[in-house]
Amino acid sequence: MSLEVGMIVEGKVTGITKFGAFVELEPGKTGMVHISEVAATFVNDIKEHLKEGQTVKVKILSIGEDGKISLSIKKALPQQNSNPHRQYNRGGSSPSQQRVHSPSSYEWQPPRQPESSSFEDMLSKFKQTSDEKISNLKRANESRRGSSRRGGNSPK
Repeated sequence: MSLEVGMIVEGKVTGITKFGAFVELEPGKTGMVHISEVAATFVNDIKEHLKEGQTVKVKILSIGEDGKISLSIKKALPQQNSNPHRQYNRGGSSPSQQRVHSPSSYEWQPPRQPESSSFEDMLSKFKQTSDEKISNLKRANESRRGSSRRGGNSPK
C-alpha cells in the first residue's frame, strides 16, 4: 500500500516514549504520533491513553524527505458535531446567540484606539489611569495598617 498525506490508516503501537508513540503502519513503515496529537484533551502521561501492541487509527500528517512519517490519532477521530468548537459553548443560549471560539482561533491584536488619538493623548490617559490605581492601592494599604493598629496590642 502506498502511504499518502491525509490518509487514515490502522497501525499497531510498537513503542511509547514520554514525547510520543511509534506506530507501525505496514511492515517496514513506522510513523510517530507526537504526544500533542494523541487525544483531543491535554495528555500528561501518554501511557494513560496508549499501550504497546494496541491497534489505533491514525491520520498521516506529513511524510518527510528523509522518510519520517508524522501521525495524529486525534485528527483520525470522527467529528462528533458539524462544529468541532461547540464544546466551548457554555450556558443556555443557542450557538447562534453566543460567540464561540477555539483556543487556536485567537490572534492577538492591540486594542483599537480612535483614529484621532495621538501618542500624547494615549500617554496622558495612561498616566491618569496609573495615578488612580496607585492612589487606590495606597488607600487600601493605609486602611489595612490603620485597622491593625486599632486592634490594640496583640501578643507577638
